[in-house]
Amino acid sequence: MKIPEQFQIKEPLHHRTFLSNGELKDWEGETAEVYSTISSTEDYKPTLLGSVPNMDEASALKVLAAAGDAYGKGKGAWPTMKVSDRISCMEKFVEQMKTKRDEVVKLLMWEIGKNLPDSEKEFDRTVEYIYDTIEDYKQLDRDSAKFEKRDGVYAHIRRGPLGIVLCLGPYNYPLNETFALLIPALIMGNTAIFKPAKHGVLLITPLLEAFRNSFPKGVVNIIFGRGREVAAPIMKSGRIDVLALIGNSQSAIALQDQHPNKNRLRLVLGLEAKNPAIILPDADLNLAVDECINGTLSFNGQRCTALKLIYVHEDIREEFNKRFAAKVDTLKFGNPWDEGVKLTPLPDPEKPAYIQELIDDAVAKGAKVINKKGGETIENYIFPPVLYPVKEEMRAYQEEQFGPLIPIKPFNSIDDLLDEIAASNYGQQVSIFGKDVYELSPLIDTLVNLVCRVNLNSSCQRGPDVFPFTGRKDSAAGTLSVHDALRSFSIRTFVASKDNEYNLEILEKLLETKVSNFISTDYIL
Repeated sequence: MKIPEQFQIKEPLHHRTFLSNGELKDWEGETAEVYSTISSTEDYKPTLLGSVPNMDEASALKVLAAAGDAYGKGKGAWPTMKVSDRISCMEKFVEQMKTKRDEVVKLLMWEIGKNLPDSEKEFDRTVEYIYDTIEDYKQLDRDSAKFEKRDGVYAHIRRGPLGIVLCLGPYNYPLNETFALLIPALIMGNTAIFKPAKHGVLLITPLLEAFRNSFPKGVVNIIFGRGREVAAPIMKSGRIDVLALIGNSQSAIALQDQHPNKNRLRLVLGLEAKNPAIILPDADLNLAVDECINGTLSFNGQRCTALKLIYVHEDIREEFNKRFAAKVDTLKFGNPWDEGVKLTPLPDPEKPAYIQELIDDAVAKGAKVINKKGGETIENYIFPPVLYPVKEEMRAYQEEQFGPLIPIKPFNSIDDLLDEIAASNYGQQVSIFGKDVYELSPLIDTLVNLVCRVNLNSSCQRGPDVFPFTGRKDSAAGTLSVHDALRSFSIRTFVASKDNEYNLEILEKLLETKVSNFISTDYIL
């Protein structure tokens, strides 16, 4: 096994600073070692990538104080700053961020096992997301650069920040999905405390200097450590105005429960899902198999948008199963930098054992592994099992597997199928495969009321980022698209005045002198 020179870990990265109040502060307490499940030796053993601070409650509360001072109860320089000046800070950041592409991509591969093309895509997509957010924010400001009049009252309506944001990102998209929370929160004038996920933590460290150099002190604060040690006390303080989290609902509930004033807490959450695929009798099977392979096993199924349950109609289930199982067994396993690799080591060392538990439970209750390689296990991987027929009492049906396992369930009745999907705790997306419009129409018309995105003859996905990304029930709170995220992290606020000569003279002078950053009709091109 030869690792290309540019991807080798020659020295562990022992990171010893955190970002608070505009300074990279040295951490002298406990640290947590970061390992990769990818081996760098012939005899398998995890690779030590480095270490990060294991911060505690006292240090976390000092960081919270810095974020609070920067917001200044709405009086701080950042929340009251001109839109154009906040945009300049963001542009400065993204230009510096781009210089760290190779470092971040390399760490994405080692830390979470994401293959090289997808790691590069995650970085580039994040940069594009920041530029798109800047442009959408400019348009939002242009649309607000006016006065409205109704019933003898003038109103100057803009969107204002909410306060202090606690931002917690996921390990599967530790850069892109984290920044999909952090970037709109910042540009709207909030201050933020950001804690990276357990896996994908080191890849944030090359960006700390760019954050420090680009934003006023205390606006962006980056901490490290266990959630219970740092995030919980921050929430208990009651000073957090927005919880922005992409993860699972149990974590979100636990953090909400820590907050003493839940009615004041705004939630922006991207949570788990159990997105189904529905294969109708007239589906193009070649297309359905290819899309379902991509939907179930892209990044080993470690995506909230992954297809996690396939419903196949009884009339075609035998042919679909045969083709699908055979295609799964052709997928190449290897390290992230290997050419053409589709399946890569799992970042969580406990995941193979968990997947095996789901297999054992399903087999004990009547399912079979219908692909030859399904369930084969090595130190850092378990080859994807295709389970059929899956029943409702099986764990593989009930739980979000978030890994390489594909449950398939037969169906006959569309009505029964819709009832099943309606009964689910989740409601993010669905994929439908078929072409008869008389079959598709009633399905689509019902499913749009059960989930938030219906994918026609294509697998579920988040992008493009300009489209709404959200979910019903336990799958989300708030909407994350370039357009919607700016609104999720802000609130409409306005100045109103009665239409009389006294007020008009004051408003005209405010506009003429440009002393107010809020009352402005300046147009950003």
